[in-house]
Amino acid sequence: MLKIGLTGNIGSGKTTVSKIFEVLGIPVFYADEAAKSVMVDDSQLISELKSEFGEASYFADGSLNRKYIASIVFDNDTALARLNAIVHPATFRAFNAWVASIKDVSYVVKEAALLFESDSYKFCDQTIMVQAPLEMRIKRVMLRDGLSRAEIEKREAHQFTEEKKGTTGRSHHKKRRFGISYTEGFTIAQAV
Repeated sequence: MLKIGLTGNIGSGKTTVSKIFEVLGIPVFYADEAAKSVMVDDSQLISELKSEFGEASYFADGSLNRKYIASIVFDNDTALARLNAIVHPATFRAFNAWVASIKDVSYVVKEAALLFESDSYKFCDQTIMVQAPLEMRIKRVMLRDGLSRAEIEKREAHQFTEEKKGTTGRSHHKKRRFGISYTEGFTIAQAV
């Protein structure tokens, strides 16, 4: 079974494209949702987070203390890198378990904003990158999430640029890679 990685920066339309695959009957793994899930379900990850950031990482009921974790990693690239070094492998394990449970399909899609940043593209056979103009993406996220422009730009700064995403992994994926671009309501798919 082929594993297709689907990525794009914040507000690019990754989820919209993923939903199209789902309508076509293709199973889609949402890495961001899986990361949230493993942070409360994966015992290895929980142990590592408590060891790295302290017992206050979790409430007594076992739920993640998101505000506490955010207070540590916000504006601290080293702490954020340590958090990602714990969460990404757990998300990879969740993806592998999910793939093993899927039957009778020729391919699956892994939707991940940080596909290249986390090196998880190396576990995919092909990649699709969804792109949209920066101003369009900022407007979408402001409307969708109620974030300020500054908050969106801060999140964007933690992702590779679209140009870097477009070149990362080219030698890994010797076959065709596809890009999907949104321009004023039109969708353009092309080999990249």
